[in-house]
Amino acid sequence: MTKSKIIWITGASSGIGEALALKWAAPGIQLVLSGRNYNQLEIVAENCKKQGAEVLVLAFDLAVPEEVVLAVANVQSAFPCVDILVNNGGISQRSLLIDTPMEVARKIMEVDFWGHAGLTRQILPFMVKSGGGQIVVVSSLTGLFGFPQRSAYAAAKHALHGYFETLRLEHFRDNIRVTMVCPGMVKTNISIHSLTATGGEHGLMDKGQEEGVSAAYCAKKIVKAVSNNRKEVIIGKKDVIMPYLKRYIPWLFYQIAQRINPLG
Repeated sequence: MTKSKIIWITGASSGIGEALALKWAAPGIQLVLSGRNYNQLEIVAENCKKQGAEVLVLAFDLAVPEEVVLAVANVQSAFPCVDILVNNGGISQRSLLIDTPMEVARKIMEVDFWGHAGLTRQILPFMVKSGGGQIVVVSSLTGLFGFPQRSAYAAAKHALHGYFETLRLEHFRDNIRVTMVCPGMVKTNISIHSLTATGGEHGLMDKGQEEGVSAAYCAKKIVKAVSNNRKEVIIGKKDVIMPYLKRYIPWLFYQIAQRINPLG
């Protein structure tokens, strides 16, 4: 990757976002690290600085539109452009659709879809004016098919694909590129912080999450996909077969999906 890149990563305090920051951190790279946990972002920032990157920590909540607008204004005043925007922050779900109140579903949609849509819509004119850029969207395998106990999460991820596919088609002449990232099970804290039907945290590391690929492995695959201007990349272990089964052998997909333990 060429130097002098300005890269903005949301959800950068842990997991895939943190791993991406560390993977990209190098002399000549300017990172903007965002998330809600300022103290944890500072720790990630210090580690990135040790690798030679310049870092701006910008804490805000994706679910609060006013904070998104202010964050974009801060980035626009600090930098001449944004070369790569990584929409990574989010929250998952561990509850049956029938048990999940709409306010919990809306909270998930607010963060996982509207937060990223709003941030991108705010920064897009800045990207276009400065000659283009790359938008990376961390979706999920669940953005390619539905799955038990993930109704609102799957809905949000599906929405991301429709929104950013349209953006790609509308702005390819402006040199705006979009890479959709669809990880399967990655060993992060996402299941621990997932929302249950009560709106509280699940609080447990699912077995599938525990046995998933590492965040560092996922970040390596994402950076390579971005470098190669891939439109979509699917990352995981044996779970990566599921979207192909859904497309080409749907009856087998449904047989398997109906038998999988959604907390396993």
